[in-house]
Amino acid sequence: MAQMAMLAGKVAIVTGAGGGIGRAEAKELAAQGAKVVVNDINASEAEETARLITAAGGEAAVNVEPVGAMATAQGIVKLAVDRFGRLDILVNNAGNQAVNPIDEMTEEQWDSVQRVHLKGAFTLIKYAIPIMKRQRSGVIINTSSEAGLGRPIAPAYCAAKEGLVGLTRAVAREQGRFGIRCNAIRPRAADTGLTRIFAAHMDRWIPLIRALGRYWLGERGNVKGDARPETVAVLVAWLCSDKAAHVNGRTLFAFGDEIGLYSEPELVRLVRRPGGWDADSLDTVASEYLSLDLTNNFLLKDTLGDKEL
Repeated sequence: MAQMAMLAGKVAIVTGAGGGIGRAEAKELAAQGAKVVVNDINASEAEETARLITAAGGEAAVNVEPVGAMATAQGIVKLAVDRFGRLDILVNNAGNQAVNPIDEMTEEQWDSVQRVHLKGAFTLIKYAIPIMKRQRSGVIINTSSEAGLGRPIAPAYCAAKEGLVGLTRAVAREQGRFGIRCNAIRPRAADTGLTRIFAAHMDRWIPLIRALGRYWLGERGNVKGDARPETVAVLVAWLCSDKAAHVNGRTLFAFGDEIGLYSEPELVRLVRRPGGWDADSLDTVASEYLSLDLTNNFLLKDTLGDKEL
């Protein structure tokens, strides 16, 4: 156990903790003194995470139910309280992936991704909140993604991940008065379950990725560094501790030795026209005042030509 146990006496739930970022988070929370409920649909991987925690002197319980159902969420929260007596931390990390452009994505793919990411987070937050309210304290971490900023061939994933940012702000504003904090992270890590799923479909999309260049992940899309999941887990543990008691409703970036804070959306320009707008006046104001903001950098006609991907 760490000498400076930031989370001593705390109880945490980490979903999707059988490997990748979730496992690293569960191990780090335990190393900082928390008792951890390890949730993952892969029973052997969940058990291995729990074994690693107990081998290091920590305490862990295992749940192998899929997130995204009300009864399942209620059961995971109940396990934490029944086994460890309280619930202080919820890390919504479980995820899945569907790789297809939006015109090829099936209803089943879309629903599956929303169920695990968005509904999974909602259901667990719903049942965790009453316990945290009674304790007058609690921390919720929602795992978003840079993909939420917009990425081709994964529209369901992008929508779900950015939805989690909106959910984070809503919970932070609604529950902050009860001592409950809710933050989101956009982590970058390699060798996770989702990155392996994505990589398996990459060959078809290499031309598009090359054409998008920096727009694939934004300005920092090509930055290389330490992408181990453990580098993300340190930030999560800190956010869950009293050291971050002032941080609520924010979205942070974690990648190797880099930590970042995302700006909050704001209205960047406003034009008022007495009497309202018509098509001609909108065209004028768009060209004279908003042209730079409305430029579409994603057309890529010169790069891709007429080739369909």
